[in-house]
Amino acid sequence: MSLLVVDIGTSGVRSAIVRPDATIAVEHRQEVLPDTPAPGLVEFDATRMAAAALATARAALAEVGQVDGVGIATQRASTIVWDRATGEPVAPALGWQDLRTLGDCLVLQAEGLRFAPNQSATKIKHLLDNADPDRRRDLCVGTVDSWIIWTLTEGAVNVTDASNAAVTGLFSIETLDWDDALLAKLNISRSAMPTIVDSSGPIAPATALNGSPMICGVAGDQQASLIGQGCVRPGPAKITFGTGGMLDLVVGPDRPASAVRSSSGTFPIVAWKRG
Repeated sequence: MSLLVVDIGTSGVRSAIVRPDATIAVEHRQEVLPDTPAPGLVEFDATRMAAAALATARAALAEVGQVDGVGIATQRASTIVWDRATGEPVAPALGWQDLRTLGDCLVLQAEGLRFAPNQSATKIKHLLDNADPDRRRDLCVGTVDSWIIWTLTEGAVNVTDASNAAVTGLFSIETLDWDDALLAKLNISRSAMPTIVDSSGPIAPATALNGSPMICGVAGDQQASLIGQGCVRPGPAKITFGTGGMLDLVVGPDRPASAVRSSSGTFPIVAWKRG
């Protein structure tokens, strides 16, 4: 069973055809660099990112023909808001490294809410406050996985998986769903948020691609690398160096008692969700 894997990183997009033995048959890449208009600000052109995903995926498929499914791994917490009817972003997307909402996070922390600027929560509020201050427009909110799935399905679904949702700052690890109290605090409508789905299993056909292969897997890049490096049982850890350095330890179902960040900067997230 060959799969098309679309990987959206901080500096580029690549699509590869992966054989049943986990070797790569074909790979196509495009550079998509973020913009830094001022110190601490990191944004990117979501339309260009989507075009790169389509171009590389189509180029890979053109070399091999049909595949049995599509898997997606993406940078986490970067945030896009777009018009549901037109599919057009309302503003440049905000990268996970963007610090423009640091002041908002400090105000919220003073109120007892632990948000960090590298989470999506205050980025979503910032984008909505500027594009739709009265909250009257029919907008979609999503992380990069949501945006790429929206693109590949030609606007059929707005979804995210639990591994990506878990780093937004708006996800409850108790219910594995959006935290309605936090959404209300930031004046974010649940209807604008993506539906949370399993990390593996049929999601929707990628109708923008030849043969409309089924999207059957999605995960944040760090969680996807856990699986790729065989860290699938409690105990193993891995560290990945790219734009940043990420250390992840699999603890299994017995998660830490606290869902908030510790003073040392560690925090629990969802590695993956199935069933």
